[in-house]
Order: sequence, then structure tokens, then C-alpha cells
Amino acid sequence: MKKQQKQVSPETQAEAMAIAKSTQRPGQSKEQTKLIAQGIQKGIEQYKKQQKSKRRDADKHRKKQQREKARQAEAAELDSNQLLPQTSSDAATNPRLPWILLLLSWAGFALYLALVP
Repeated sequence: MKKQQKQVSPETQAEAMAIAKSTQRPGQSKEQTKLIAQGIQKGIEQYKKQQKSKRRDADKHRKKQQREKARQAEAAELDSNQLLPQTSSDAATNPRLPWILLLLSWAGFALYLALVP
């Protein structure tokens, strides 16, 4: 398999050539200037790679901190929910209770009607 060479952007090439020409010495040949420009171009590409890697690492670190904060907030919320007293009614925990109360109230009403003349 052939290795594909990365195409260098024209802006980078132009920037490297401009820097090489600005540092050109009297009597320096065009080939020497071209070689210097290629070296500068490689340096620029390497710098861009390093900056991209640093940004990627910083982004990973930022996302990791966000996940950790979210986990801590979730854990704190769960802890605060467990500390609060349970406010659920007995009817929610025992589904028979409403029926028992209904039957007792009917029995009480029937007893009242039987005793009152």
C-alpha cells in the first residue's frame, strides 16, 4: 500500500516562502531559499499538529470534568432524596386500604340507619 502524502495548504506554502525570502542572505541561490522554505513549511505543519493535539487533549479533559460534575450532582440529588422523609401515603403502598375503608364506611352507615328510628 502506498503512503499518501498530505497535501500542504497553499497558505502554508506561501507563508513559508515569504519567511524564507525575508531571511534570505545576499548571494543565496533560489534552490537554497526553496529548501529553507520547505523546512519552515515542515515546522509550521508540525506546530499545527501539536496545537491540534493540545486542543483535543484539553477538550477531552473538559468533557471528563463535565461528566464528573454531572455524576456528583446526580449523587448529591440522590442523597438529598434519601434524607427527606417519605411522603407517600399508605394507600399508595397498600392497594387494599381504600377498599377496606369503603367497606367500613358502608357498614357504619348501615348501622346508623338501623339504630336511628
